[in-house]
Amino acid sequence: MHKVTLPEELRVALRQRRGRDDVFPSWTPARTALLVVDMQNHFVAPGALAEVPLARGIVPNINRLAEALRRARGLVVWIRSTFAPDGAQAWPMFFDNFVTSAEARAALRLALSPGQWGHEFWPALDIRDGDLIVSKTRFSAFIQGASDLEPLLRQRGIDTVLVAGTLTNVCCESTARDAMMRDFRAIMIEDANAARSDADHLAGLSTVVQVFGDVVTTETALARLTVPAALSA
Repeated sequence: MHKVTLPEELRVALRQRRGRDDVFPSWTPARTALLVVDMQNHFVAPGALAEVPLARGIVPNINRLAEALRRARGLVVWIRSTFAPDGAQAWPMFFDNFVTSAEARAALRLALSPGQWGHEFWPALDIRDGDLIVSKTRFSAFIQGASDLEPLLRQRGIDTVLVAGTLTNVCCESTARDAMMRDFRAIMIEDANAARSDADHLAGLSTVVQVFGDVVTTETALARLTVPAALSA
């Protein structure tokens, strides 16, 4: 888990601009979803192709948040990257331009294909019956055609999303940004996200907190989820 936190000078500047610490200081728990992004073997397991070592350290916080959402009658959604060796789900725009070799492109696509070990969720995650599992074919599950996440949330009356997972500055940041752009209240959980470096982690959080949503700790989120729905906005 990252030990860094958003700089106080940024928090002060935002407080002065907004007149309060958080854009969304309270939530209705039953209308809140925890979106857990890409906590798959491909990213979490030691020695995996795209290993993010610090992702293993956020698992306890993710599990605590998931349990709190279930008790509050909210929703837990486990989101996984899913690609294919060819066709539309091969995402050539990314793999063919941002991955250097054909061999590496093939290995990465295969690792995140259904049925592969890399595509499976990290086994320490507390995934339960009643949770949703959503596959996505882009960094953000809110991109048109990337997944069915948005209609699933709308059908359940969700208006607030808590974003956790990996990588903070890629799929998690993209998810939080697009959630706000689709009129969901977006909150990133500072100590339930992980990137490959502290700098990358803070970069993702800093972008979101300035114009897309809030960034709070697991403890703050848990406290808000225990507030009776009738008392929360």
